[in-house]
Amino acid sequence: MKKFSSEFAYNYKNYSFGYGNYCLYEKGDILSEIYSSGYLPYSGSPEVKNIFYMARSARVPLTRFALTSENRRVAKKFDGKFDRISKPVNNFDIDDKDFLSFCVDYFAKRHGSKVMPLNRLMAILRSGFISHIVSYIEKGMPVAYVFECSDRHMAHFWFSFYYLKYIHQSLGMWLMLDSVRFAKERGADYFYVGTVYGEKALYKTAFGFLEYWDGSSWVMDIKKLKALSRSEKERTIDLIDSWKKDWKIF
Repeated sequence: MKKFSSEFAYNYKNYSFGYGNYCLYEKGDILSEIYSSGYLPYSGSPEVKNIFYMARSARVPLTRFALTSENRRVAKKFDGKFDRISKPVNNFDIDDKDFLSFCVDYFAKRHGSKVMPLNRLMAILRSGFISHIVSYIEKGMPVAYVFECSDRHMAHFWFSFYYLKYIHQSLGMWLMLDSVRFAKERGADYFYVGTVYGEKALYKTAFGFLEYWDGSSWVMDIKKLKALSRSEKERTIDLIDSWKKDWKIF
C-alpha cells in the first residue's frame, strides 16, 4: 500500500492547509488493512486504477452488532420477501444488457443521469475491487443488486441498485441491513457502509455502535457525526485537488 497526498485548498489566515489523501493498492496488500486505515475504493475517473481515497467512512464492528429498534422496523418490511443470490463477480455476467440497464436506469432516476453513466458502471465492475454481486429476486424477477467488496475480515457495501417502486419503503436501508447480517454470520470483523456526508447519509447512523474515520482514528460518537453531516454546506469547497486536475472525471 503506497500512500500519497495531493494539494487541495488552504486558508493561510487560519493556518489551515488541506491535502487529499490516497493510496495505491499493490500486489500482496490486504484489503481489510486498507479499509481499516480509512480508505475507500476510488471510482471517479476511467483512467485511474487501483486507487483508494481517504474520507469520512463509517463501519459497524460486527462483534457488537445487534438490531436497533429502527433496524427491526425496517427488517419487518422485507425479511423473507426476496430470494438472495450472492455470486463471486467472476461468476456473474457483468455484460448482461438487462442487468446493466437496471443499474444505469436506477441511478438516472434516483440521482441523475450524470452520476452513473454506463462507462462509469463498467469501470466499477472491472475495477477488481468487487468480490461479489448480490441479486435479490422476487417472483423470478430481479428487484435489487448489491456490489460488495470483501475479504475474510470485512465487507464493504459499495453500491446498491433497486426497483424504484420501493423507494419510499426503506428498501435501500434493508439491503444494507441484510448485508451486515450476512457479514456477521460468516464471521467478518467489520462492515463498511461507505461515507457519511450530508443529511442524506444520516440513515446509516441507525446502526448501533457505528464508528467513523476522523482522519486518524475510528471514533464512536454519533452525536458529533450527525452534527458534522448537518453542517456540510458550510464547509464545502467547489475545488478539485491537484492530483485529479489532469484526469478525465466521470
